[in-house]
Amino acid sequence: MRILVTYYLDVISSWCFWAEPAWAELKRRYQEKVEFQWKIALLDQKALPVSREQEEWFYRRSGTIMRSPFMLSSAWYEPIRPEYLAPNCVAEAAKDFGINDDRVRLALSYAGLREGKRIGEWKIAAEIGAKASSLDAKELLERARSTVVETRVRADTADFHLLQVTQRPAFVFDTEIGDRAVFSGFARVAPLLAALDAMLDDAQAYKAHAAHFGAPPR
Repeated sequence: MRILVTYYLDVISSWCFWAEPAWAELKRRYQEKVEFQWKIALLDQKALPVSREQEEWFYRRSGTIMRSPFMLSSAWYEPIRPEYLAPNCVAEAAKDFGINDDRVRLALSYAGLREGKRIGEWKIAAEIGAKASSLDAKELLERARSTVVETRVRADTADFHLLQVTQRPAFVFDTEIGDRAVFSGFARVAPLLAALDAMLDDAQAYKAHAAHFGAPPR
């Protein structure tokens, strides 16, 4: 039975940065049983900090909550930007070149949040993404700035808002039997594992029932 896990993120989100080990653990444990995908859910101006000082306050809070031995860098932050299209579109554009894993978006996130690079600038974001994926930076940049990619990013962001949640990361678990679990703002793996184990158990129960009784009577 098909189970789909969708991870909604923004490349610049610190909580998504902290949630990456949980995402990696889910994929490691269930790679042969579950289908995984990630989608962009752009942070808008209301969700972004209003100053670098405020951003650093948030980083101190999340860093201590996650027991991090390091503090994230705020040097990437530019208060003039209402959203950060460049890194998110570069990560999304890499999919069109067959890079469907996490390497490009992780490289962009690390470059910004750990190294302080200005990933909000298109050229810088494209160069980072190209290096992580062995793609041509010019071609990646061109694709990232295309209407097709931006439209896809904004459509996925709209789908995120339809969930009626506000926090990234958001994890959505869907099964063929109609079960759905939505986790918004969770960065640790334990509750995600518990939900996915329960869903897999239910899916196995349906399979066993079908083996004994077949399709429902008409």
